[in-house]
Amino acid sequence: MRPRIVFFALPAALLVALVPGRARATDCSGIYSPCIDGDNFWPHAGPSRFVGVGSAETVAAQQVGVGLVTAYQKQPIVLHVAQPGPGGSDQNAIDDQVNGTFLWAYGVTNRLELDLAVPLTFIQSGAGLSPLTGGNALKDTAVRDMRFGFTYAIVPHARVEPMQRPEAFGLAARLEVSAPTGDSDQLAGERSGVLVPSVDADWRLQRFFAGAEVGARLRPTTELDGARIGTQIVTALGVGVDILPRELLSATIEGWALPNLAEQHDVSASSFSLVSTPNGKYIAPAEWQLALRTAPLPSGDLSVQLGGGGGLPITSGAPTMPNYRFTLGVRWAPLGRPVAHPAAAPPTSANTPPVPVVDLHLASAKDVCTSEPDLVDGFKDNDGCPDEDQDKDGIDDRLDKCPQAPGASEGCPEKPPAPKP
Repeated sequence: MRPRIVFFALPAALLVALVPGRARATDCSGIYSPCIDGDNFWPHAGPSRFVGVGSAETVAAQQVGVGLVTAYQKQPIVLHVAQPGPGGSDQNAIDDQVNGTFLWAYGVTNRLELDLAVPLTFIQSGAGLSPLTGGNALKDTAVRDMRFGFTYAIVPHARVEPMQRPEAFGLAARLEVSAPTGDSDQLAGERSGVLVPSVDADWRLQRFFAGAEVGARLRPTTELDGARIGTQIVTALGVGVDILPRELLSATIEGWALPNLAEQHDVSASSFSLVSTPNGKYIAPAEWQLALRTAPLPSGDLSVQLGGGGGLPITSGAPTMPNYRFTLGVRWAPLGRPVAHPAAAPPTSANTPPVPVVDLHLASAKDVCTSEPDLVDGFKDNDGCPDEDQDKDGIDDRLDKCPQAPGASEGCPEKPPAPKP
């Protein structure tokens, strides 16, 4: 698909997603609505150094990135019901759940990236809303709401290895839309589209780096047994360190919180029906995550990240906040970094000291010889090409007194000894 076609398709899809979903068999109204997303972990497409914090990097122009991020969460939604017992009991609407998000990213330019995320529930268990409504428990699998959007690098990073970047700060703007395509009767889909604008920033000082994200999830309010999920503020912060050079092994710790702007309610029974009344409380589902990441290739395009963490008790009784969560992510995100290929050192003579090969990291537009390194010796170091050596004796022509005849002594062949008289 051509980029211009994608640009026309995105606004049309945006309008469709923001319009409330078509009439479904599931009733999303009332105080026992199942039309909420029980998993608030929404990983981003494209490059990423953190589990949940967005990145200021994008995939290179005309490149496609793919990924799969899986997550296991424990008891993100617990319902308190009046029976059995005088004090009631807690029932796990979602008990154990394994979700996977398939990610795609396309670099329109070196700054603009188009994103797509398709999450699925691979396996789950839980009572669903059956303790409240008497219906069925959750099915084993479910389809969740897909997301799409774009990322634009406002302050882009140089496309080199992070430790060699001239700048320390990067900034990107992101816009995502969640479309109501999920199974809303499985606590896997919203009642309508969700608009998610955000700003991502990152910063590096030698081996240490940090990232932050601020945004919002704009949605209508849906109520589930007094818990009201509406517009949320997105906040995330992470720090990390490179344990091994060239991103071979990094460790990160991060946290994210989603303060909910909708006031919570208490549900009570009247003579004829259930009544939901405001209680002045607010909730903020929050989590922390500790992770290890490796990028084994010199280009940094492939990464694997394993993490684990749990809920942060900023507020009590926040639905969609699991007791603990484990994540595993695999990404292929072409970054367009130059990769230096090691070259054999040329033979040298006693009069010609060896000159080290240094990667100049020239831009591809200036590097005439992209497959051969230059020697940093003060002679024509700005074209990226090795110095001329016509006779292939390992001595550059500018230092070779016999440039067309190979030899070890100042580039000239040795003279035969004079005959004895």
